[in-house]
Amino acid sequence: MKQTQRKNDIRESGQSSKKSFAGNRDESMDAGKSLDRSLRSRVYTSLLLALLALVAVTAATVAWFSIADRARVRTMSLEIVADVDLRMDLDPHQTIDQYVKTLSFESIAKRIQSEKGFSMEETPLQPVTTDDAVTFTYENGSVVDGKSGAYLEVTLHFMAEKDMVVHLTSANSSESSTDGTAVLSETAGLPEAMRISFAADNQTWIYDPGMGNESSTQGSMKTFGLPGADRMTLTDDNAMFSLKQGKDKAVVMHIWLEGTAPTCTDELRASQYAIRLRFIGDSGGGHEAAET
Repeated sequence: MKQTQRKNDIRESGQSSKKSFAGNRDESMDAGKSLDRSLRSRVYTSLLLALLALVAVTAATVAWFSIADRARVRTMSLEIVADVDLRMDLDPHQTIDQYVKTLSFESIAKRIQSEKGFSMEETPLQPVTTDDAVTFTYENGSVVDGKSGAYLEVTLHFMAEKDMVVHLTSANSSESSTDGTAVLSETAGLPEAMRISFAADNQTWIYDPGMGNESSTQGSMKTFGLPGADRMTLTDDNAMFSLKQGKDKAVVMHIWLEGTAPTCTDELRASQYAIRLRFIGDSGGGHEAAET
C-alpha cells in the first residue's frame, strides 16, 4: 500500500512539475511575442517616418522640377528710362547726343532676337539659378544654353555728361509720372522671384525686388532691394557702377526667374509681368543729378 501511495505521489509531483514548466514556457512565449510585437511596431514606425521624410524631400524636388518643366511666364513688357544727365543705348557711340533716354521693349527684343536667335514675345522665361550671375543652371544642375531663352542677356551702353555713380531708383521722375523701377504682376509672388543683374568693372549688382531697402555683399557681387518710391533715397546700398564724363561704359544685364526663391512655385505658371527700370546719376553730392 505504501509503495503504491509513493508511486501516486511521484506521479502527481511529476504532473505538477510538467504543468509548472508548461506555464513558465507559455509565459516566456507570451513575453517573447510581446517583445517581438514591440520591436516590429518600432521598425514599422521608423520605416513610416523614413517614408514620410522621403515623400517630403521628393515633393520639394518635384515642385522645382514641375516649375522647370511646365511653368512659363507668357508675356512681358520692359522699359528702361535714364535721367537727363545720363544716356544709354544698345551700341557704343562717340558723343552723348547719339544715345537715348529710353529703351523700349521692342528695341531690346529686336536686339536679343538678332544676337540670341529667339523671340522674347514667344519664348517665356524658365526658373533657373546661378552663383555668379554669369552661368545659369536648372534645378538638376545642367547648364542653361544662353540662346534657349530661359533667361535674358543684353548689353547696355551708358554715357554721362559728367562724372557720376549710377543708381537704380524706385523714385518717379515727377509727381505726374510713374516711371520708377518696379517689377509688376497680378501674380503676387512673381516680383519676389525675379532677379535683374548688372555687371561692369569686374563687379555685379543684383536687384532683388523682394529684398526691401537692404543689401548684402558676397565677394564681387552685391544684392540689393529698393524701398517704395516715396521713401527712395540714393545710398551705397543701391549704388552701382561709375561713369566718367563722355566715356562709354558697357554693362551686361541679365534677367531671370530665380528657381530657388520661395515664391517661385507653380502659381507663376502663365503669369504676366512688366519690368520698369529707372537709372539715375549721383554726381557726388549725395543727391540725384540735376534735371532740366
